[in-house]
Amino acid sequence: MQLASGHLTYCTNIHAGETWSKHFAALKENFPAIKTRVSPDKPMGIGLRLSNKASLDLQKAENLLLFTQWLKENDAYVFTMNGFPYGEFHHTVVKDQVHAPDWTTKLRVDYTIRMFHILAALLPKGMEGGISTSPLSYKYWHKTEQELQKVKNEATSNILLVAGELIRLRRATGIIMHLDIEPEPDGVLETGKEYITWYKDVLLPLGRESIAKRFNISADEAEQLIKDHITLCYDVCHFAIGYEPHHEVINELAAKGLKVGKIQISAALKATLPQDAELREPIRDAFARFDESTYLHQVVAKKINGKLLRYPDLPEALADIENVTVKQWRAHFHVPIFTEEFGLVQSTQADIVKVLDIHKSALFTNHLEVETYTWGVLPDEKKLPLNDSIIRELNWVKDQL
Repeated sequence: MQLASGHLTYCTNIHAGETWSKHFAALKENFPAIKTRVSPDKPMGIGLRLSNKASLDLQKAENLLLFTQWLKENDAYVFTMNGFPYGEFHHTVVKDQVHAPDWTTKLRVDYTIRMFHILAALLPKGMEGGISTSPLSYKYWHKTEQELQKVKNEATSNILLVAGELIRLRRATGIIMHLDIEPEPDGVLETGKEYITWYKDVLLPLGRESIAKRFNISADEAEQLIKDHITLCYDVCHFAIGYEPHHEVINELAAKGLKVGKIQISAALKATLPQDAELREPIRDAFARFDESTYLHQVVAKKINGKLLRYPDLPEALADIENVTVKQWRAHFHVPIFTEEFGLVQSTQADIVKVLDIHKSALFTNHLEVETYTWGVLPDEKKLPLNDSIIRELNWVKDQL
């Protein structure tokens, strides 16, 4: 739905399914009832998640036509898409494979360009669109700094291929779309600072030359086009896990002319650890109830000296519970955003409030998407009926805005 602060929706990666028929069935089953309760009198946007397999089906003219007709009949529209998970995202072990295939591969390029062509066909006239994507690759797949730099260069060259296609589409159709890079813990880009450094030191130097040559324009014109079409997905959960200073990151992005394509409104788990190691067991047990085998649940710990300690997954952190140099944990688990307390652990809901307050004071994006995809793996006592939960989350955000 369109608010004064932008278009607000939820990401449909909350619904299981890898084929377009299953994606579409989930939308038809759930979306109309949700819209009736949160946006009964105005059109409501959809944050569409498509797997690679579903995108191959939806690109077919007959399927696009049927979906477009359904959107019109249900007073709905698509303005943002999630192109991070390529394959199955539920009922299977995802873990680090959520990054596969990464941005060094043609598979990722082809999938993303296909998604943009679908989005161009779905976008309402005059509206910009965006697709969020992975932060180049998964850091632990690459063993040395030299390997990581090679991956950054290869991935950046492929991202510039997508940027070139977006510029071509813009010239041909007038439609403006952006690729929203989503830093996350243990991604090759995992922090705001790393994103900004990559943008300044890798993307722009490579892109100014290649885009200028491809479109016969000046390097400065090429840089502005890159900034229009390659943007940041500000996932609040991911930035909160890294204890990032939201004001500083957002201000630095603005100062460098780097755009935010989308805010993903999401919350992580956190807890302050007592100095006495024996008193930590109940907190360990509380976190352990969220340990499950589908997704990575990276933990970033803040030490007494202010430095950060990173665990690739929750079991590694649980095994280190008695580390008295650590005073706080934050864990990657997209928990419901409308509550801050989960017994002995809490959520990073306050980070969402802070980011939305910054956004209200000076709007820095037009796309707002709630992303809580872990309902199916929440502990039983935390589960609520799915549609009721989505509605509560959207209404909570509306109240904040």
